[in-house]
Amino acid sequence: MTKQVQQLDRVIIRFAGDSGDGMQLTGDRFTQETAAFGNDLSTLPNFPAEIRAPAGTLPGVSSFQLHFADHDILTPGDAPNVLVAMNPAALKANLADLPRGADLIVNTDEFTKRNLAKVGYAGNPVEDDSLREYRVHALPLTSMTVGALADFDISKKDAERAKNMFALGLLSWLYHRPTEGTIAFLERKFARKPEIMKANIAAFRAGWNYGETTEAFSVSYEVKPAEHEPGLYRNITGNTALAYGLVAAGERSGLPVFLGSYPITPASDILHELSRHKRFGVRTFQAEDEIAAVGAALGASFGGSLGVTTTSGPGIALKSETIGLAVATELPLVVIDVQRAGPSTGMPTKTEQADLLQAMFGRNGEAPVPVVAPRSPSDCFDAALEAARIAVKYRTPVVVLSDGYLANGSEPWKLPDVDSLPTIEPGFAVADGGDFQPFRRDPETLARPWAVPGTAGLEHRIGGLEKADGSGNISYDPANHDAMVRLRQAKVDGIARDLEPLAVDDPSGDARVLVLGWGGTYGAISAAVRRVRKAGRPVAQAHLRHLNPFPANIAEVLRSYDKVLVPEINLGQLALLLRGRYLVDVISYNRVRGLPFKAEELAGVIQDVIDSE
Repeated sequence: MTKQVQQLDRVIIRFAGDSGDGMQLTGDRFTQETAAFGNDLSTLPNFPAEIRAPAGTLPGVSSFQLHFADHDILTPGDAPNVLVAMNPAALKANLADLPRGADLIVNTDEFTKRNLAKVGYAGNPVEDDSLREYRVHALPLTSMTVGALADFDISKKDAERAKNMFALGLLSWLYHRPTEGTIAFLERKFARKPEIMKANIAAFRAGWNYGETTEAFSVSYEVKPAEHEPGLYRNITGNTALAYGLVAAGERSGLPVFLGSYPITPASDILHELSRHKRFGVRTFQAEDEIAAVGAALGASFGGSLGVTTTSGPGIALKSETIGLAVATELPLVVIDVQRAGPSTGMPTKTEQADLLQAMFGRNGEAPVPVVAPRSPSDCFDAALEAARIAVKYRTPVVVLSDGYLANGSEPWKLPDVDSLPTIEPGFAVADGGDFQPFRRDPETLARPWAVPGTAGLEHRIGGLEKADGSGNISYDPANHDAMVRLRQAKVDGIARDLEPLAVDDPSGDARVLVLGWGGTYGAISAAVRRVRKAGRPVAQAHLRHLNPFPANIAEVLRSYDKVLVPEINLGQLALLLRGRYLVDVISYNRVRGLPFKAEELAGVIQDVIDSE
C-alpha cells in the first residue's frame, strides 16, 4: 500500500507518560535523529522532582516536547501538534495544551478502571465523546510491544518497558526520521545485556513497521532540513554548552580548570560533563556540601587555576559568604547558578528567573560582582567563556545566571573555530626585586596583581579582613575602607567600557514600544515579536546578556522609546533595577509557573501595550 506523504514546515511533538516510561529517553532519541537530519529544533523536557512518584498519578507525569522545522525557530513551541499519552495521567496533565484538530496517540492498554480512577476520570475518555475535537489514534502499545517480543528470552516486565521504543519507531516512521542513530545507541546502551538490546531494537523496528503497514495512519509527514550556515553542527543542551565553554576558557587562558561542586538539580550535569575532560587539564571535585565546594574553587583560584563552582539558587545562598571572600581577596572565580523555581526547595525541576537580585545583592557588605546571563542553550558556551574572561581580567568573581529551561533544553550549535575564540591573558604577577604591592592596581582595569603562592618575591597576606590599598596590610582605617569599597565598585562598573553596546532590533525605526528581556526568555520574546511584526505592528526588541554592569548605552536605549515592556519569569526583578537606576517606568509582565513563556501569550501582551499608546 502506497501512503500519502504530506509536506509540513514545522511540527511540535510532546511525549508524555509515567516517569518510568522512558519519555525523556524517547524524546532525546527523536531529537538526536532530528538534529542529524538537519532540521532546526528546540526542546523542552519536563519531569517531576521525585525520584519515583506513584505510578499512574499526575505528580509522576514526565513529558518531553520537541519543536522542529525547515526554518529558524526560537522556542520549543506553545502547543503540540501531536501528543503521545502513555497513560490516563499523561492525557489529563497535557490535554489542556492540545489545540483542536491535533493528533492524539494514546496507549489504550493503560486506560484501565484503576488507572482512570487514580486521576479522577469517571469514564474512559477514549471511549466516550470527550476527545471528539482531536484526531485520536487509540493503540494498545503495550500489548503490541509484548507481542512483537514474544520470541525473546526476556521477562514480560522487560518487554513492557520497551513500549517507548515501539512508540519511538512509530513516530520515526510518521515523520520520516532516520533510524540508524537510534539502533547504534541501543547497541551501545545495552551492550552488556545483548538480549535486552535485541528486544529494544526489535520493538523500535516493530513500531516503524506498524506505521508502514497499518491503515490507522494513511498519511506520513515530511519536514525538510532547515537552511543553516555552512559548518559542523551538533545538538547541545545548556549544561553541556556551559561545560564546553569552561573547557574552552581553560584552553584559551592556559589555566587549569578546577570545578568545586556539590550535586544539585538542575546543575549537576555540568559536573558530570566536566569530569569527562581530564585530558584538557580539568579537575573536578565533588565536595561534601556547597560551602566546601566554593571554598575549594576559591582556593584553586588562589593557587593559580581558573576556579569554578556550579549550583542552583539554594546553593548560591550557602556560597554567599565565600563569594564575598572572593570579592574581598579580588580573585577570579566563576559561579554558575542554574536557576530553578523557589523559594527553598521549591520545584527543583522547573525553571525560573528569580535569582537576579540574589546574584546582585545576596552578600553582606558592599560586595559587587559582575552578572552574565546566556539567552539560549547554545549561547551558554559563549556566556561561560565571557564570564571566565571577565573574572580573569578584572580579578573578580562572576555569576552566570542560566536556568532550568536552558540547562535541559537543546538546539543545534555550530562548532566555533577555536582560533577565533578570545584569548584570555592571566597576567600573573612577576617579581621585580622591589616590595610586592598585592593591591597595587592596573590603572585601566583596577585589577590587582594575581600572585601565585610560592613565587619568590611575591609573598603577601590574603584573607577576608579589609586590606590597606596598595600594601595589602590588614587595615581598620575608616578612610581606607571607604576607598577600598569604592575601588571595588569602580572596578566592576568599569567593565561596562569593555562590553558591546546593547543592540536594538528595530527594523522599521518607527517602533515606540521596546521589549527588553534577559536570559532564557529570549526565544519566546523573539518569537512573539516576530508575530506582532507579521501582523503589521512595529515593535523593537533588545536582550541583555550583561546585568551587572549594564551596557554603557542602556539609559539612552530606554529613553528612546515611549514604553518599555520587560517580561520576566519572576515578580519584576530586572524591572526594579531599571526603575531604580534609570527612573524609567518600565512595564513589567511576570509569570512564575515553572515553565517558559509562550510566544502567543507574549504576542498578546505586546499588542496590548502597543494598542495602549
